[in-house]
Amino acid sequence: MSEIHSSGVEIEERFHITGRRAIVFTLAGYVRDGEQFTVLFGDKLFVTMLLDVDADDDQLIFDLGGAETLNRALLRADRCRLAARPGGIHVHFDVGRVSEIEYEGRPAFAVALPTAIARLQRRESFRIATPVLNPVRFFVSRSDGKELEFSAFDISVTGIGLLTTAAPDLLSGELLERCRIRLPDEAQELQMAARVQHIISCESRVGERQWRIGVHFLNLSTAFENRLQRYIARLERERNEHT
Repeated sequence: MSEIHSSGVEIEERFHITGRRAIVFTLAGYVRDGEQFTVLFGDKLFVTMLLDVDADDDQLIFDLGGAETLNRALLRADRCRLAARPGGIHVHFDVGRVSEIEYEGRPAFAVALPTAIARLQRRESFRIATPVLNPVRFFVSRSDGKELEFSAFDISVTGIGLLTTAAPDLLSGELLERCRIRLPDEAQELQMAARVQHIISCESRVGERQWRIGVHFLNLSTAFENRLQRYIARLERERNEHT
């Protein structure tokens, strides 16, 4: 029996990356991709770039700001926050006191690695509606051999919204270990695990009973995430061309 919720749709998805290895790996990716970060301390801020992650010394190295007064003020601050929006997803982490060092022959800031990295995605800002006539298909393979198939109504790089006119054989919070996504006009399907975030019962414009299902991806590979990003960018481009 499915668990159906009529209200309480989540508008935010929060994740925390913890553990030294995961934090080093994540920060190294931001360094590699040249992500811009904003340093916030007190009522002051400036934009910087992450330069290196020194795993041996457990420290993060980032560039100085453009104003010397702000750089001096940061050195006096007890704590600061670094924030960015890689891939449209808000990321931030808090660190302690910053010191000035020399990195590759020029001055830079160094700080102890954070204990956690917070990621926040607002669904209404970064999800995109998917086509109705040529829909994205989502499949769930059960351990008993049964397969469930759904059409999507929106998608992001972290999750998908599904629509069905039959009561879904799913539970809110359920772990779905074997899932596949079939994108229109693409032969290779995307495979991942996922979790059911919510199930909402509603009515269509013509009075038909429907269920909307929010699903969060759990182990989408970088290659598959890049494919999703390209698909979302193509949908956005096509939408802009017709407006």
